Amino acid sequence: MSPALLFADPALTIYNQNFAVVRDSVPLDLKDGVNDVSFSDTTAHLEPDSVILRDPSGKVNLQVLEQNYRNDPVSQELLLSLFEGKTIDFLIKGTDKPDQLIQGKIIRSAYAGHSQAAMQRYGQQYYYQQQSLMSASQPIVEVDGKIQFGLPGQPIFPSLGDDTILKPMISWKLNADASGKVNAELAYITEGMTWEASYNVVAPETSDLIDVIGWVTMDNQSGKTFADAKIKLMAGDVNKIQNQHDLSMAVGGAVMTDATSAMPPAVTEKAFDEYHLYTLPRATTLHDGETKQVEFIRATGVKSQKVYVYDGVKINWDQWRYNPQGMRQNEEFGTESDTKVAVMREFKNSEENHLGMPLPKGRVRFYKQDDKQLEFTGENVIDHTPKDELVKIYTGNAFDLVGERTRTNFKVDNANHWAEETFEIKLRNHKTEPVEIRVVEHLYRWTNWVISENSDPFQKTNAQEIEFRVPLKPDEEKTVTYKVHYSW
Repeated sequence: MSPALLFADPALTIYNQNFAVVRDSVPLDLKDGVNDVSFSDTTAHLEPDSVILRDPSGKVNLQVLEQNYRNDPVSQELLLSLFEGKTIDFLIKGTDKPDQLIQGKIIRSAYAGHSQAAMQRYGQQYYYQQQSLMSASQPIVEVDGKIQFGLPGQPIFPSLGDDTILKPMISWKLNADASGKVNAELAYITEGMTWEASYNVVAPETSDLIDVIGWVTMDNQSGKTFADAKIKLMAGDVNKIQNQHDLSMAVGGAVMTDATSAMPPAVTEKAFDEYHLYTLPRATTLHDGETKQVEFIRATGVKSQKVYVYDGVKINWDQWRYNPQGMRQNEEFGTESDTKVAVMREFKNSEENHLGMPLPKGRVRFYKQDDKQLEFTGENVIDHTPKDELVKIYTGNAFDLVGERTRTNFKVDNANHWAEETFEIKLRNHKTEPVEIRVVEHLYRWTNWVISENSDPFQKTNAQEIEFRVPLKPDEEKTVTYKVHYSW
């Protein structure tokens, strides 16, 4: 087997779907013919069939005759299993008497390894069965001709044999068509790593010019520390077959920083295939079990708009999904209503608006300044947002705005294939400043419709939706009415 291999600084591409691609440079001193090579610095969640080992220079043609991946690092339980049927020493520590060594024959080790790795292939049922075996069984040891459950003392093992490893390891049998030293490239996919974006939006007390601070949060639970790694982050909906288990991860939010200081972005971005790559400008160390955060966007003076939306209809779609005729004819359809007026925040992701970088999906937290202190005012999640697109986020419901939606008339004539419906929407503004409320109405009864009467102008926003924009003075109430005629 070859001596320990020295590696150059690793490179990582972390995807926001709980996996990463690891790349290393492997110096190989090859002979012509078959070579035995091993590497014991992989992650604990490597996908073995994703491994690529090649000579990028093309000096030597490498053929992988055999590859083995082991992820059963040495432990007391594993060593007990290797010595089943054999006699070893046990150390019994005495409190008021000298320590003593006794000998015991290991009848059963109770070792049931590989449950975590095997769950990825065989599913949760296998995993639970393995865990049940581990919890239900105990080691059995024969001491002085008597059988006992549990270990009589601390086991003292002989020296490690060739069948034990200290860390996860890949070994290869490589066939080389020439001798020589090459820097082979090793690449593989691993689970246990992910990243996500988060955004802090700060609004001043009396203006709609906001500051946007974006963070990337990287999480490493792979079982390996990457020292001085070159890191890229891939954003987009990359299709990857998921394992049968679903282990979700929650990552904490970023710490607020001063949004007024002018600093260059710490992350660069470029389009890559159908996705976007974000590159950290300098190598960084990502420890196993560590969560690391890096600022990737900082924009000040971003023009935004607060929008109030009253979408008062409440429909239980599970009840009507397979009954379109019932939607046309049932008098009670669409009559339930809500009084809440939603608060939305809108801003354009453009260079003219001091942004313009494609924004990866992530949580957006909103803060507003109150007498030089920041107060949290809501949060939501945005999807991947290209540049020059409008970001529109629901942040909560307005306390001092109220909507009231009532159906005042309904007629249906099945013989002549038509129906008419009339609605009354009352809006009340209890704030001390004027507002505009966007009233959204859904015309769900049928695809053919016409508004035959309306108290206020409206605009058609899609095939079955209209919107009224209603200005309200402080402490003012307004009523919007309309009649819709359906035909089929």
